[in-house]
Amino acid sequence: MYWETLPSWVWLIYYLFLFLTLGSGILNVFQKRMLGLSIIAIVTTITVPIISMLNSIGRAKGINELEHLAAQLQQGSIWSIYAVIGFLYLFVYWVLFFIKYKVNSEVSY
Repeated sequence: MYWETLPSWVWLIYYLFLFLTLGSGILNVFQKRMLGLSIIAIVTTITVPIISMLNSIGRAKGINELEHLAAQLQQGSIWSIYAVIGFLYLFVYWVLFFIKYKVNSEVSY
């Protein structure tokens, strides 16, 4: 194989995370819960993988996607900064989602 890539289980977790985030964002928009945060999560979930994929196409031989992202981040590349901030936002979105879900479930008892 010419290009290095991450293991299949990493890609499974990555895409599962993205699809679950997109689904929960759409569901929250329809239910009008966390509306602003959910819209930002939907846009981020769609744009970050596309930008990351397009910028990872030209990576050097023998370097996988994560190594390329880390190298570009060290060089201060705008797309890598956006990707890292985007994924950090998605993780914070999930934390807020679960906190809000837990608070709502405690109130209903």
